[in-house]
Amino acid sequence: MRAEGQANIDRIEASLALVRKFLDWDRALRRLDELNARVEDPKLWDNPKQAEAVMRERRRLDAAVGAVKQISREMADAVEFVEMGEAEGDEAIVGEGLQSLQALAERADEDKVQALLAGEADANDAYLEVHAGAGGTESQDWAEMLQRMYTRWAERHGYKVDLVDYHAGEQAGIKSATLMIRGENAYGYAKTESGVHRLVRISPYDSSARRHTSFSSVWVYPVIDDSFEIDINPADLKIDTYRASGAGGQHINTTDSAVRITHVPSGIIVASQQDRSQHKNRDIAMNMLKARLYEAELAKREAAASGEYAAKTEIGWGHQIRSYVLQPYQQVKDLRTGHVSTNPGEVLDGALDPFMAAALSARVSGEKVVVEDDD
Repeated sequence: MRAEGQANIDRIEASLALVRKFLDWDRALRRLDELNARVEDPKLWDNPKQAEAVMRERRRLDAAVGAVKQISREMADAVEFVEMGEAEGDEAIVGEGLQSLQALAERADEDKVQALLAGEADANDAYLEVHAGAGGTESQDWAEMLQRMYTRWAERHGYKVDLVDYHAGEQAGIKSATLMIRGENAYGYAKTESGVHRLVRISPYDSSARRHTSFSSVWVYPVIDDSFEIDINPADLKIDTYRASGAGGQHINTTDSAVRITHVPSGIIVASQQDRSQHKNRDIAMNMLKARLYEAELAKREAAASGEYAAKTEIGWGHQIRSYVLQPYQQVKDLRTGHVSTNPGEVLDGALDPFMAAALSARVSGEKVVVEDDD
């Protein structure tokens, strides 16, 4: 097998191995058999909500398992095709086989990402919070740039975005904002973005045109429905109301309709000013709190499986997951995976898929990448 063909075979096999590891292959096959048997049971639809959950899990698992089997078969066929061409000295056949392996490698990479979105809540909509770090206007402007970046990323995927909560900065930017991103696999993709993001640039707010470093944090958690049972003791809640404010001031309320809920035992704080009704905002905030508590439980399970726990930390040096450098050079570097883009403008316009794919793969492979941040 020629070098380029072997390289693509290795790439395909690495993608398939990662998916098998993520799915726990033998267990996934058994589970799929169980789900297929349940679908054949006419009594399944006596409980429509349960039936929909079974069908959803079956579709996702069947697609992931089917993709692995299909690519394995096609790779074996392509390898046989190349070997036949080499044996007969037919360069046309060899070339066609090598092209097939190249296309399969690209498809395996795409299918790998889809398969890695088979987690318990990955298919759900997502809440995404952005919070400015210390640094006043600089960090608040950076937080607004991140809000725009995720909005543009969502739009590229055809997702819908609702602004749930918004707190403007004193001079520019935002102190914080909460987006609700609605679409298939919104949480599965966006969950890899939780962490501290660092920006290095020549400040537009510095009359001396000096270089500044700014930090903002992102926190992502899944939207959940009534099928997820989360028990909350009302005595553990502190509920405050305040006057809502909208971006640009066009939707400022004249009543205290916005609601902030603090879950005292965990320290989790959620807020909603999405609706003009205080009652509806309270319901939205309670759903957000349930989602945050559910996400915390998911994180604990993942930590137990991986043997480590990545907690939220202060928004500053040493805790960032990604660095965006606009001056003195152009680069975006993910400090968890080593993935780099030399086009920050494109990334800030929502081109985040390569970063998300690399982070999803790293979660499964367990590979730790040590990246020197050279700013």
